[in-house]
Amino acid sequence: MKTVVGENVKCQGTDSADAAALLMRKPAIRLLPARPLDLLIAVLATTRGVCPASKVQNLMMNRYWMISALMILLLQGCAHPGLSQELRRSVPTAEASPRTLAIYEPWFGHPRHISVGYSSQDPAVIRKQMDQAKALGISGFVVDWYGDREPFIDRSYALIQTIATEKNFRVAMMYDETEDEEAEATDDAFAAFDKFNETYLSPNAPGRQAYLTYNERPVIFIFPKGGHTNWNRVRAATDKWAHPPLLIYEDRSSPFTSAFDGFYAWINPGKKGWAADGSNWGEDYLGDFYRKMQSKYPDKIAVGAAWTGFDDSKASWGLNRHISQRCGATFADTMKLWRQYCPADRPLPFLLVETWNDYEEGTAIEHGLAKCESGSQSRPGQ
Repeated sequence: MKTVVGENVKCQGTDSADAAALLMRKPAIRLLPARPLDLLIAVLATTRGVCPASKVQNLMMNRYWMISALMILLLQGCAHPGLSQELRRSVPTAEASPRTLAIYEPWFGHPRHISVGYSSQDPAVIRKQMDQAKALGISGFVVDWYGDREPFIDRSYALIQTIATEKNFRVAMMYDETEDEEAEATDDAFAAFDKFNETYLSPNAPGRQAYLTYNERPVIFIFPKGGHTNWNRVRAATDKWAHPPLLIYEDRSSPFTSAFDGFYAWINPGKKGWAADGSNWGEDYLGDFYRKMQSKYPDKIAVGAAWTGFDDSKASWGLNRHISQRCGATFADTMKLWRQYCPADRPLPFLLVETWNDYEEGTAIEHGLAKCESGSQSRPGQ
């Protein structure tokens, strides 16, 4: 697949109280506050398997018991059957920084893609997915969108935005650039952005209130492909909108850096490239991204990223690329790595989980983490 200028922010986020109120697992056991991201990690780790309750209870007295729960439960291959339900009840409802979003693929049910057992145009499925995501601490979906090039995806997006309002959920568009040459690519972007503004961002558009904003401006993500779009021209056009959007581009080289309000990290194995065993999980890449955003682009929005792994063997466009899940360690490490670079009082505004449901590239978290098999890489750093 796939800042606000002038604020001089590095990893700036909106002010918010530390999430997670004191909760009770049993009348005699009180949980200490935990971060929403820790909760998300732990819930995903406990979606499969079974573990004695006594093992879990011993973890609860530590402020960071969620991270410990992830590692112990995954490495030992066990989970209490009721633990995930209890953790879901513990996810705080108040927004915290960074706000966790997830990439959503709206093309399932189309014959060009694999069957995953549901259609992206089934309202019942969309409602269920939003409920599941909210229970994990995810506050919104960033949905791939191609404009008039993909009518199926456009219909899916319309449903998602409308239902998001009903669910008190957020939604944002990720524009997938065409691979056409410059003139055609720029014209396509003009047409697509104009359509999106009129159809989905106008005051009376269905679900408009669900659209993701930052400092009261709509946020649009861009997934580059051909790299031929003249984004300076597109930016000049969007600046004339009633509510000019923030344009967030993938972390890659571009001659149009000044046209973007920020950059998001994307799944990357790091400097050593794709390893046959999937052992390169992207630690150096993410570290370089966070450092670069602070030193080179302090006036732009930094959107962090987390992923469970990568395996494009099911994709028709696959290149046999792999990042191992390392028994859950890849997700745990990418979820928390930003903390090493962004001070607690200036967290990232957003963290992108990549992805909610891309089963063709093996990055989906919708059904939890893969079962840890005997002999798998199991510890961070291995």
